[in-house]
Amino acid sequence: VSDSDSCPPPSPQRPDQELTWSWGHRPRSSLDRAKVMAPPPPPPLAASTPLLHGEFGSFPARSSRFALTLTPQALHIQRLRPKPEARPRGGLVPLAEVSGCCTLRSRSPTDTAAAYFCIYTYPQGRRGARRRAARTFRVDGAATYEENRAEAQRWATTLMCLLRGLPLPGDGEITPELLPRPPRLLLLVNPLGGRGLAWQWCKNHVLPMISEAGLSFNLIQTERQNHARELVQGLRLSEWDGIVTASGDGLLFEVLNGFLDRPDWEEAVKTPVGVLPCGSGNALAGAVNQHGGFEPALGVDLLLNCSLLLCRGGSRPLDLMSVTLASGSRCLSFLSVAWGFVSDVDIQSERFRALGSARFTLGTVLGLATLHTYRGRLSYLPATVEATSPTPAHGLPRAKSELTLAPAPAPAPPVAHSPLHRSVSDLPLPLPVPQPVLTSPGSPEPPPILSLNGGGPELAGDWGGAGDAPLSPDPPLPSLPSSPEAALLSPVTEGVPETLASSGFPPPTPDAPGAISTGGPPDHLLPPLGTPLPPGWVTLEGDFVLMLAISPSHLGADLVAAPHARFDDGLVHLCWVRGGISRATLLRLFLAMERGSHFSLGCPQLGYAAARAFRLEPLTPRGVLTVDGEQVEYGPLQAQMHPGLGTLLTGPPGCPGREP
Repeated sequence: VSDSDSCPPPSPQRPDQELTWSWGHRPRSSLDRAKVMAPPPPPPLAASTPLLHGEFGSFPARSSRFALTLTPQALHIQRLRPKPEARPRGGLVPLAEVSGCCTLRSRSPTDTAAAYFCIYTYPQGRRGARRRAARTFRVDGAATYEENRAEAQRWATTLMCLLRGLPLPGDGEITPELLPRPPRLLLLVNPLGGRGLAWQWCKNHVLPMISEAGLSFNLIQTERQNHARELVQGLRLSEWDGIVTASGDGLLFEVLNGFLDRPDWEEAVKTPVGVLPCGSGNALAGAVNQHGGFEPALGVDLLLNCSLLLCRGGSRPLDLMSVTLASGSRCLSFLSVAWGFVSDVDIQSERFRALGSARFTLGTVLGLATLHTYRGRLSYLPATVEATSPTPAHGLPRAKSELTLAPAPAPAPPVAHSPLHRSVSDLPLPLPVPQPVLTSPGSPEPPPILSLNGGGPELAGDWGGAGDAPLSPDPPLPSLPSSPEAALLSPVTEGVPETLASSGFPPPTPDAPGAISTGGPPDHLLPPLGTPLPPGWVTLEGDFVLMLAISPSHLGADLVAAPHARFDDGLVHLCWVRGGISRATLLRLFLAMERGSHFSLGCPQLGYAAARAFRLEPLTPRGVLTVDGEQVEYGPLQAQMHPGLGTLLTGPPGCPGREP
């Protein structure tokens, strides 16, 4: 078996880094989640090491026979009958394209001994777009159904262990008991995200895929600004393995700052969070996509990539910035603080929201036409260790230093579920009014009539036409709501929701749009705003076109502002453009930013520094400041990076710059 199409194993983690590879059992304390979320990794296997090999039939074309070989990186499929293929099509299935696997049983009275297993894949077509494909194989080597079913379960379990990063027993028997209970995710969907397609994308792409992966979920559509923030303030977070937002970056901003409003914020902020790009600004999703080793993508392709990574499980510590505004209020930032051209485009393009991500392109053109400069003062505390340089091709001026701190622990699994108001779920949650509830494979609830693929409970649509003997799930697969109306929404109702009362915390007061948290970690590197800075800080004063303080690598799904940044490098990456730059040069900078090569242009007005904290003092009386794309009060602000304060669901790392 060749391993020429597989990734080399990722480079070893430094002792001060922590990377969780799998969905695992949830500890009692979320402060210890990252350390126990995944079992100890087994000794690494070569990418080409055969784990399983067998000969199986197919469905629905029973005359075909295939030889299957499973390695740690891919499933190799070779047709044996009717005749071997000289150049097999689809013969190599990288595990990075697999969402899940399940066992099935025929409902035909003449096919009682065979068992089946189905592999769900999302291969890329010639034009790069992913399309769902299900491959079903017939296990018929033994005389009884029980023996064939055990073999089918052995293949399905081994494949799922590989997908989730779980260790395989050296010489022990491979049984379904190796898999932990399904992870439980709370999905928050902003139906107005992007061009208003978030719910449709979630229903058509996300929910089928995470159901195929065996993840349990509860889905809630937000109804207004700060709805997600109100929700997480009262959730019993121990019930969830992660909170995933299906929208742009704004919904995750609400979730993180909702954590900050809780009395137990220090533990709450460790709850793993994930992002599925269904909005206009999908910067964090772009960074997750790059971390997973996928090529840059937009739209549905980016959503499918991030969904595949979510299904694989795995998390990293996430650096968070604590931002203090002129009024003294604070907020958490996972993305950026922007002033000048970037924030102007972000806010002024809001009126073009119906265009989706194209609003930023139009906003950039309009911003260039009316280019402004702003006088201000930028001060920063340089990082104390030599910074990691980008590749020489980027030509980035070397940062003064880089801070490397041990990341904080990451979270994991739940126990029982409190009621959530008017939600859609595959979990048998108690709901205040009768609702359509989706059933997960491990749930005692009977499967609903509506099937995963819309073809009825036999699921015949995945594997054949009406004339084929239908297969039934073993165990049943979940179903999906057919419309937003079938999924009555909102976890937070008028008045005091039951959810909040059951959490043990007082109900939150509704926040005004853009409300800011007052809790959070102490900023020990920052003096009070308005007081002199301590020694060791660097100050720049003058006319600026823009100033950007960014944590991850991406400013947008296709804009790589800090190509060398990592989720847990402990740094805030400061980029600024001085006054005097021409419109044409500024445009070239943003075009080069799509490849992360803007620092190689040698633009004299472009500056960069790696810092642990910074202070920005606008000296121009009017302007726009944004935190994670959300407009905040205009005036002096300062921020400190808190390494590893949060936890981000990223999936396993891939090969940089190419498909894994």
